[in-house]
Amino acid sequence: MLLVLKPNSEEVGREAARVVANAVRRNPALRLGLATGSTMVGMYKELVRLRHDLLEEFNPSEDSLRLYFLGEEPNRRVEHYGQKPSSNFEDALIV
Repeated sequence: MLLVLKPNSEEVGREAARVVANAVRRNPALRLGLATGSTMVGMYKELVRLRHDLLEEFNPSEDSLRLYFLGEEPNRRVEHYGQKPSSNFEDALIV
């Protein structure tokens, strides 16, 4: 386990976002489940800023990127970028 100490919550958020972004860069197929609540706000703000950088890095003709949002807005839960179309979650699920 790695323990990183930072002087304030803003720096903690930046570092946590950096760790997450690096993990995604190393493994583009990575699926993350991240916590909710006010503790994570700093990291999420930094991830929003890094989102722009991520969209600049990936190749939409070869890669597929989906961003899933949890929260109160059901119409804005999935953003899809790239070659593979996003699933329609309103349709029937056939397994």
